[in-house]
Amino acid sequence: MSTVPAKVTFLFDIDNTLLDNDKVTKDLHKYLGHFGPDACKRYFELFEALRNELGYADYLGTLQRYRLEKEHDARLLRMSSFLVDYPFANRLFPGSLDAIEHVQQWGRPVVLSDGDAVFQPRKIERSGIFEAVSRSVMIFVHKERELDQVERIHPSKHYVMIDDKLRILAAMKAIWKDRLTTVFVKQGHYAFEPGIEDKYPAADLTIERIGALVDHDFSHLSA
Repeated sequence: MSTVPAKVTFLFDIDNTLLDNDKVTKDLHKYLGHFGPDACKRYFELFEALRNELGYADYLGTLQRYRLEKEHDARLLRMSSFLVDYPFANRLFPGSLDAIEHVQQWGRPVVLSDGDAVFQPRKIERSGIFEAVSRSVMIFVHKERELDQVERIHPSKHYVMIDDKLRILAAMKAIWKDRLTTVFVKQGHYAFEPGIEDKYPAADLTIERIGALVDHDFSHLSA
């Protein structure tokens, strides 16, 4: 929790913004193939059902549900090790840590993410992002609904949200209005959903990759 208000707080999403979560999912698909032709299909059916139920991705929770169907398959216990010990540092997008370092000249970098209470913190820690933001991490079920908590924990005159989802950026902009600068990072499958840029208002800034953030000057926000 921050005790001193900052002029500017830079809020970074994790999945498909700093870290290539599509690649993580692809690796999981490949790994599940070792458990039989139907294992991958059934796991991700349960995964989508649980995500619709909870509102966020829960890889370990899905594994628990899948195990109920395959309780006598001892191989499933290895799946938890695959997820927990996954080399997330190898899946950072090029320039992710440079982007975090770049914005520190104008304000405070903070992770603002959706996710579960076990796998998401593990991902952030093992990727190196946890230390890069000086352990300033917030994880909610629906982060766009928790802006009061964000302000309480990290008080700031102005915020910058960096995310691959226009839906999230639009929802936050509707609440914070001119107090928020939105940065749309066009990475990952959500950013390229058909018609997505027609469905939501354009972000204040659009970049093709997270590493391109180092080419932008945010000094006017802290003036």
